[in-house]
Amino acid sequence: MKRIFTTFFLLMATMLATQAQNTRYLNEVFTDVTVTPNVIYGVNATVLALAQFGEAIPQPLVMDVYEPTGDTLSERPLVLLWHTGNFLPYPQNGSTGGTIHDSTMVELATRLARMGYVAAVCDYRLGWNPIAPDQTTRVFTLINAVYRAIQDVHTAVKYFKRNVAEAGNAFRVDDGKIVVWGSGSGGYLALNTAALDDYLEIPLTPGGKFVVQDSSGNIIPMVIEPINGDLNCDSVGIVPQGYPGFPPGDTLNYPNHVGYDGNFQLAVNMGGACGDTSWVDAGQVPLISFHVPTDPFAPYKIGLVIVPGFNLPVVEVAGSYTVQQFQTRYNNNAAFAGKSYAGDYSDVANARNDGYDGLFPILGHNPFDSAPWQWWDTTTNVNSANGLMTNPDMSAEKARTYIDTIMAYFAPRACEVLGLDCTSTGVEELRAEEYLSISPVPAAEVLNITTNGNERIHSVTVYDMGGKLVFFKNGIESSNYQLQRNGLSKGMYIIRVEINAGMTTSSILFE
Repeated sequence: MKRIFTTFFLLMATMLATQAQNTRYLNEVFTDVTVTPNVIYGVNATVLALAQFGEAIPQPLVMDVYEPTGDTLSERPLVLLWHTGNFLPYPQNGSTGGTIHDSTMVELATRLARMGYVAAVCDYRLGWNPIAPDQTTRVFTLINAVYRAIQDVHTAVKYFKRNVAEAGNAFRVDDGKIVVWGSGSGGYLALNTAALDDYLEIPLTPGGKFVVQDSSGNIIPMVIEPINGDLNCDSVGIVPQGYPGFPPGDTLNYPNHVGYDGNFQLAVNMGGACGDTSWVDAGQVPLISFHVPTDPFAPYKIGLVIVPGFNLPVVEVAGSYTVQQFQTRYNNNAAFAGKSYAGDYSDVANARNDGYDGLFPILGHNPFDSAPWQWWDTTTNVNSANGLMTNPDMSAEKARTYIDTIMAYFAPRACEVLGLDCTSTGVEELRAEEYLSISPVPAAEVLNITTNGNERIHSVTVYDMGGKLVFFKNGIESSNYQLQRNGLSKGMYIIRVEINAGMTTSSILFE
């Protein structure tokens, strides 16, 4: 009889664990995905054909929309995904990516749809001069390229809001739960669209980064709203007499979906940078950042933009680390700050991010691997050799492993920000030294963990510095525990101890 009851409880535990693991928006609960390709979300002026036509010409803006097959919900949260590519078309960009069909974009969209989201992989207007001999021209053309692309992000958001209001909500989205997510150049879009909420922040950027002087000494902004249109893409932009590079009367911006706002609720960047920290203000959307600290192209802190393949410096910008400092200062990430969730790698992120919640420093396999989540077909990709210079061990398996971590960290935080019914409130992070004694440091074979007061240890988890789980023990329920080394290599590890009051994370060292 005892054996029967034991088997019964084991089966029940397995069923409960399976149910807990199959939660919409946290896990992939759908098997198949339906893709609607080449949906036109707007039309706007591109500069790519300027040399051919002598003016900016209209360009349809397209996206592929991914939905969970067989889903019956009438409203689903929406994620807009923006690809990499140096703001130049593939393959001229010298990059291994740059389209809505990039492997990483398809992977992210597919996973998100299987988790119950609607995901749209969007293209955007490209074009600038990264090889101009003078830096001023490089800065001028890049800030204008980023500005156009920000308008396109707002246009995509507005498309769905208009579709909800006027076209029967064809994709069944909740237009109050929208995420903007970008990788590489798309990471620049996510960061800058989240931060840049006032056109005047561009010409008034400290240090005059985005202004020039004319021959008479007058200060001229590099972006001029009547010429370039407004950020929300509601106004027309017309070229005046004497504006460089374009004929008088040329249209640089067409209004799209006027009357709808381009606001969204959460931004996610994988790499990229923000034009300036002065653009980050209180009350802006929460931000989740994934960034390789040694990224040689987009700085992790404050540094110069270096365009891969062209290797010319452009302009000083703020990377994910610095932007997240300001997010913390203004409490913009309050929805998830100070919380962690089962299996979300918070302990790994927090061991590297200096306390800036929402920042996940990603360690590549080598210091020049700026985007280990990217992969491509080496037999068909014309820029494969360029990519392998910084990602020599590139593979789909490697990229998907990094994406596993990215999705685990993103999912519960998105649930908190968007108000989705998919996660309980995260466990509070505690200062280990206030609740625990861990000794000796360094340890040889045994590490002693003892709580202060009446606290009990529920579980102990150990990760290596690469984020790999190397030990887990649950159900301890004691005020002390001896962690045996059991063959772990010499070096530093992250230990996560769950006690009554919450979670503690600290580093340990085996000599």
